[in-house]
Amino acid sequence: MIYRISKILAHLTCLSPLVWLIYAAFNRLLGADPQEKMLHELGLWTLIYLLLGLSVTPVRQLLGFSVLIKYRRMLGVYATFYLSLHITIFFYFYLESNIALLWEEVIERPYVTVGMLAALLLIPLVLTSTRSMQRKLGRNWKKLHKLVYLISLLSVIHFLWQSKSDLNEPLLYVIWLLFLLGYRFYKRNA
Repeated sequence: MIYRISKILAHLTCLSPLVWLIYAAFNRLLGADPQEKMLHELGLWTLIYLLLGLSVTPVRQLLGFSVLIKYRRMLGVYATFYLSLHITIFFYFYLESNIALLWEEVIERPYVTVGMLAALLLIPLVLTSTRSMQRKLGRNWKKLHKLVYLISLLSVIHFLWQSKSDLNEPLLYVIWLLFLLGYRFYKRNA
């Protein structure tokens, strides 16, 4: 019963950024360029959920919160959910649903190229995130899901490149990712 309630609370927490964005959009609280604000926020929450998912193992090992492992898949699914909204906003508002323009953006803008590569790499992880796929893939499942490190790195690079002049916020995520990668490197070689 407690686990079920905590799972519901986790879902509500993960959905709260979207609820706030919808509320802010309807109440005109997103500033002069609401599409830009939504695009940024959805991309940011994608990155946050990716890094939170990667943070589960270190937090579990360092602080003994073994129950967190039950939420790792949920964090990955929410990262994908927010990514799909991020891409939808970009495609609909900025590219006016023009596929040719999307390919042009991917080719001409390195930060879009890196972002799309991260998005494409995330697809097989989502498709194989179920327990039945874990059983079918066996040991290969873990190998495939190590792509999350590359996806996170590409996502941080995407954020850095598109930030242009103000790098303060993206650097926080660079530090977070470097800590997570450094921790894993240390644990593997210890």
